[in-house]
Amino acid sequence: MSKLTQMDTAEITPEMVKEHGLSPEEYDVIVQRLNRAPNYTELGIFSVMWSEHCSYKSSRFHLAKLPTTGPQVIQGPGENAGIIDIGDGDAAVFKMESHNHPSYIEPYQGAATGVGGIMRDVFTMGARPVANMNALRFGEPDHPKTQHLVGGVVAGIGGYGNCMGVPTVGGETNFHAGYNGNILVNAMTVGLVRTDKIFLSAPSGVGNPVVYVGSKTGRDGIHGATMASAEFDDDSDEKRPTVQVGDPFTEKLLLEACLELMQEDAIDAIQDMGAAGLTSSSIEMADKGGLGITMNLDVVPQREQNMTAYEMMLSESQERMLMVLKPGREAEAKAIFDKWGLDFAVIGETTDTGRLILDHNGETVCDIPIRPLADDAPKYQRPWVPTPDAAVLSADQVPAPIDIGEALKKIIASPDIASRRWIYEQYDYTVMADTVQIPGGDAGVVRVHGTNKALAISTDVTPRYCQAGPLEGGRQAVAEVYRNITAVGAKPLAITDCLNFGNPERPEIMGQFVGCLEGIGEACRILDTPVISGNVSLYNETNGQAIPPTPAIGGVGLLKDASKMTTKHFKAEGDAILVIGGGVTGHLGQSIYLREMHGREEGAPPPVDLEMELKAGNFVRGLITEARVNAVHDISDGGLLVAVSEMALGTALGADITVDDANTPLHALAFGEDQARYVVTLAPGDVTSVTKAAEAAGLTVSATGTVCGSSLTINGCAPISIDELTELNEDWLPTFMGAE
Repeated sequence: MSKLTQMDTAEITPEMVKEHGLSPEEYDVIVQRLNRAPNYTELGIFSVMWSEHCSYKSSRFHLAKLPTTGPQVIQGPGENAGIIDIGDGDAAVFKMESHNHPSYIEPYQGAATGVGGIMRDVFTMGARPVANMNALRFGEPDHPKTQHLVGGVVAGIGGYGNCMGVPTVGGETNFHAGYNGNILVNAMTVGLVRTDKIFLSAPSGVGNPVVYVGSKTGRDGIHGATMASAEFDDDSDEKRPTVQVGDPFTEKLLLEACLELMQEDAIDAIQDMGAAGLTSSSIEMADKGGLGITMNLDVVPQREQNMTAYEMMLSESQERMLMVLKPGREAEAKAIFDKWGLDFAVIGETTDTGRLILDHNGETVCDIPIRPLADDAPKYQRPWVPTPDAAVLSADQVPAPIDIGEALKKIIASPDIASRRWIYEQYDYTVMADTVQIPGGDAGVVRVHGTNKALAISTDVTPRYCQAGPLEGGRQAVAEVYRNITAVGAKPLAITDCLNFGNPERPEIMGQFVGCLEGIGEACRILDTPVISGNVSLYNETNGQAIPPTPAIGGVGLLKDASKMTTKHFKAEGDAILVIGGGVTGHLGQSIYLREMHGREEGAPPPVDLEMELKAGNFVRGLITEARVNAVHDISDGGLLVAVSEMALGTALGADITVDDANTPLHALAFGEDQARYVVTLAPGDVTSVTKAAEAAGLTVSATGTVCGSSLTINGCAPISIDELTELNEDWLPTFMGAE
């Protein structure tokens, strides 16, 4: 082995090890694996590759329990993104990923680079991004940082996606005190690729050129992966220099250059430089190919002077890719990147050594085996304790409102139910001209360009359910996404996840993680929606206060005929309103009603009957395909009255509805969050046949009312103007943000 330089191994101190996020025990393992002490550059490389963000050391054992295969799955977890077959030689590529810590410290750049990173994950596979989604969680509205963080994050998401020309077609935004110290910014991208043009990250040959393309390397983002794998404290703002800085215009050039080169069959393997930059991209490629890599850091394009090997390897400068080219294709590839005005450099080659060897300034500064950095990284089975079961809250334990209409008005204007128009109107959601359902519906829908097919996309999770009952909360997150995709007429095919939790070294937090994953896995198996990609974000806590468990789910489904798509809005005067699905108990535990009307977050979450979800989804999807319903909306947060109101908001149509059951109090029927239910509207003459068919399928059907007038009338009480409800729903967020 060449003599190592860069920094005397004797200078590695316990303080340095701690600063790099490594435990003393982990450092001892490094010494054993190398049969010597690492130098400073090698310590940095181990620190990022063994960080929670890159190694998944606390979660890999449990992630292996998730279903990841199926006839629709072309590529499951383990690549930059997952891929599903959508027929006719077309495939959908998608993934969701977190950028939580950076977005809390620097909201604009944190959110922007989160969007940029997830788009690179998708086009690295050979796919053109066609849609973005996001799942955002902020602290309580009256927290002093919340307004600033909302403004910065939304601007960052819009700024990057809009400049890239990729529509943001939906998502979710919620507010809760549990996120005061740690907001969540989860970004999802969906792309399209032909099945014979998919690119993977595993190189296949020895001696092939390793090529760096994109932007130059700077000192931004160093220790980003390590920072993302640590708790926050009162000094977290000091970590701002670890946040990357994005340039969407350069990323647009990189996208087009990569896709152009991909048409030339010159690429052997390709990997995005995301978390841990040049380190993770080179090591992951070498590991997947069972090869080694040697690189000369002198030729890495740099935008700052006198960068060390440590800085170059750990930098998380954005808009960069690492490729392995087929032999002799360097000049051809360089010409393409020169045309697009991007840096291009041959910085190394693949080897048969199974080692990462780095040279800098004529000296070898790193010589370490690949396996201990990748597949052979630490994997922990953390101790965990199950979350105690919360008591089921009966309806008579929750006071009824004096006036059901006034309660509805308050809920419809509450932070978690209020319209997100102020947010999504900052996003270009129609660019590319294939968006067929805009944000604000149950799911975003984008046409597969040049065809009649469309993809339906949704993100969802209910953290208060996960907090009260992780198993049920995990089930419900998948079921809710399933319903959202079904409600527009699409068949759900697969999911990606973004698992946001606190410190896994605390058994109660690990118990939340294990419980939620068990629920997610069970739901995916029964609903036939395998997990094909995802992300784990742990240590989301400040001063020992963890966020609520938030396993965000992103789902994709297929509409074979986009002309059959439904929306949630009322369409025709005189239509009958039915509720179809599971039975009703009026479940108010952990409900929006309980929180907004009584300031209580109590009780068990609503039970999720996955077999009923499957039956109800298949039945409602069949009604949509057969054009037997005019509007469809699933019942979730806020219960039946909120769902019906949302179907009327912004339209010229109201409804006369009756909510009545001798066995269940009115407020529980109106606001209970029982699962597996859809509200549908249809021509009055079809009610009998649809009811009989639903009952034959084992579903419960209740006739709820009629679409009529311009007001909402509940049980014959004083009507509520739809214009008033719309104004209440639309005004909260712009008022909170101080917008005109």
